[in-house]
Amino acid sequence: MNIALIIILGFLILSIFLGIRSTKGKDMNLEQWTVGGRGFGTIFVFLLMAGEIYTTFSFLGGSGWAYSKGAPALYVLIYITLSYVLSYWLLPEIWKYAKENRLMSQSDFFVSKYKSSSLGILAALVGVVSMIPVIVVQLKGLGIIVSEASYGAISMSTAVWLGAISLTIYVMISGIHGSAWIAVIKDIMMIVIIAFLGIYLPIHYFGGLQPMFEAIDSAKPGFLKLPDQGLSVSWFISTVILLVFGFYMWPQVFSAVYTARSGKTFRKNAIISPLYTLMLLFVFFVGFAAILKVPGLQGADADLSLLRLTIQTFDPWFIGIIGAAGMLTALVPGSMLLMSVSTLLAKNVYKELLPGVSDKNVMRLAKCLVPVVALVSVYFTLNGGETMSALILMGYSFITQLFPSLLFSLKQKNIVTKYGAITGIISGLSIVTYITISQSTIATLLPFLPQAAKDLNVGIIALLVNFIVMITVSLMVKKK
Repeated sequence: MNIALIIILGFLILSIFLGIRSTKGKDMNLEQWTVGGRGFGTIFVFLLMAGEIYTTFSFLGGSGWAYSKGAPALYVLIYITLSYVLSYWLLPEIWKYAKENRLMSQSDFFVSKYKSSSLGILAALVGVVSMIPVIVVQLKGLGIIVSEASYGAISMSTAVWLGAISLTIYVMISGIHGSAWIAVIKDIMMIVIIAFLGIYLPIHYFGGLQPMFEAIDSAKPGFLKLPDQGLSVSWFISTVILLVFGFYMWPQVFSAVYTARSGKTFRKNAIISPLYTLMLLFVFFVGFAAILKVPGLQGADADLSLLRLTIQTFDPWFIGIIGAAGMLTALVPGSMLLMSVSTLLAKNVYKELLPGVSDKNVMRLAKCLVPVVALVSVYFTLNGGETMSALILMGYSFITQLFPSLLFSLKQKNIVTKYGAITGIISGLSIVTYITISQSTIATLLPFLPQAAKDLNVGIIALLVNFIVMITVSLMVKKK
């Protein structure tokens, strides 16, 4: 067993220990397990929400897209920063309403606002379907990190299984408390390591950032600007808009929002967090540095660029530290995702269909569903070849369909009815589902459109249809 693997396993054991330790002295009922008793302060809420944002995608997928796509990768930096602007007004309203009504999940929010259990079930199912690809990203990233950092001693499939088992144990025992504790260690490690790699590698191999970009532009002319077709300006803008609207629609983000002690927490975070986002620049720098130093990575293998470059640069003990940090970027969001999916299925689907079920049985079912969801995610992880970015974008196209009905629900006089909300969401989902399954694009469906229209993100088209259907049906059908 090499030193890198020993360090990674050591951090994994520490994470499980802290998860168990975090529950000491707490009655782990459903509210404690999912939203931490609503007692988290500014720092814990900030780290929990950062834990959902800075995942293995940030660690590996961001560098992978910089490596394979070039300039279009910068959409990540832009949409996250703009999302914080939206959060300044959006999240305090969600938190206030959730606290007043003792809500514990995103689905509860829709049920309470629209007085519709059917809408709640639909929102829960949308959340589950959207989160599975993101769980796959975490497991895939965990598998890549452990396999590469162990120098092949552990295979990708074995690493995925070990990660899924560890996540299952971690979530069933600690719930959101363990995620909050580990988020502190994860963020400190990630900031230091990514900043170091993003500065050191360009200097080490090229003599600085400017020489690095000059070398890339010379070797691959046009790679550092948006292309005229495909990932063009219209794709870039429509993708940023879609992701800004969907950024806070994830069920696990709602869980993090509900944990706050005060609504002021979110306004403080909105001011600080854009600076935190600058860390992603260093991730991109690593991906760019790998283009000429680790050539030939194609398709999903582009996600290996960060680890392949660091392995050929540093000693095994430092690779172990990098691998441990990467593992934690999977563990924190992965645990919250598993918990959110199981809670949605147990509380917002099962209990809605069988209202007489006690909270104790709901809690028991939620914990039992954790390994089931983990197994489903392992299957898709081991049988899919999509890059991390593609999986994240697919999940966003689904989850953002909840945004129009949520936004209107915050108005004092909401003109949207439960029927409008349901039909709008289903319309948007239908478009995304059809195009995803058929692997169609706007260009193949409507070849007569100008190039700018062909390159639009399909999620934004689905969102527009969702909005039109929602308003039309709401005006036609009176609230009941």
